[in-house]
Amino acid sequence: MSHGAGLVRTTCSSGSSSGPGAGAGQPGAGSSEGLLDPFYPRTHAALLKVAQMITLLIAFICVRSSLKITYSAYSYFEVVTICNLIMILAFYLVHLFRLYRVLTCISWPLSELLHYLIGTLLLLIASIVAASKSYGQSGLVAGAIFGFLATFLCLASVWLSYKSRV
Repeated sequence: MSHGAGLVRTTCSSGSSSGPGAGAGQPGAGSSEGLLDPFYPRTHAALLKVAQMITLLIAFICVRSSLKITYSAYSYFEVVTICNLIMILAFYLVHLFRLYRVLTCISWPLSELLHYLIGTLLLLIASIVAASKSYGQSGLVAGAIFGFLATFLCLASVWLSYKSRV
């Protein structure tokens, strides 16, 4: 019995209806089986991830470029923002390149939900600490504000993810 490489179809979908004729009549339906998902960057989830990455990057740059009074509080803020940014980028790439179809051993919705829950809590704590230790310096205040904005965007992702599953 030969075990050659073949096409593996899963029941996972990226928001489209499943079935043999589901993509018929839609523009780009022939490219739905490719590596890159051309429609994902236009979805609400993808745009929300991009907004989160931009606000986290701005928060990191604001804090990194300002004069720090208490180094440990802001090093924690920098670590949390960069780790969240890297994880959100990883989930964005997983959805963009449809890696969830290849790596079926991981529950991607559950791992993304856990990341957002834990990351949002850590980001909220880091933003509160950064705001309380800013001492009126504009760069540190701006970093804390963008941290709170990123926290709000992460909460919106959790809520939209939960709403779409229920």
